[in-house]
Amino acid sequence: MSALPRGYLLGVGSNIDPEQNFAPIIALLLESFEPVHLSRVLNIPPVGMNSHRAFLNAVAFVETDMDQRELKQRCNRIETTLGRDRDDPDSKFKDRPADVAILAYFVTDADWQRSASSLTDEYFLYPLIDELKAYLTQKNQIAAAQPGTRLRIGSSAFGEAATSIYRD
Repeated sequence: MSALPRGYLLGVGSNIDPEQNFAPIIALLLESFEPVHLSRVLNIPPVGMNSHRAFLNAVAFVETDMDQRELKQRCNRIETTLGRDRDDPDSKFKDRPADVAILAYFVTDADWQRSASSLTDEYFLYPLIDELKAYLTQKNQIAAAQPGTRLRIGSSAFGEAATSIYRD
């Protein structure tokens, strides 16, 4: 088996007009990275914040050796482009049109063996992390307990299963 890809695992979400904002998050990631490997997109209640707005959440993997600071700046730029106020000290606890968070940097094949719980405390992402890792390592797919949400970027549909998305 060849070496597994190097890059970053990202948490991606939106709970302000998520059906309109989620696809543009992925489109903006595609401006810097191709392909963007993506888990299912799930409708998940807010966790750790007082809100009635559900999130659309997914986990993405982008193949890059980019410095983590530079990637964080790009993620923040995506968020602000779509309307998130990163200057608000409470932005972590407020509704947001875009949320792109670095979860882990995978450098070695051993990194792909790490458990989801060792990568993030955001337990609601664990099944999505496991699903995307299985997809990218060509291991047996995990049975989905919750159907994904179908979204589109141009002619490409995604969200119902793990997939790789390319620019049109």
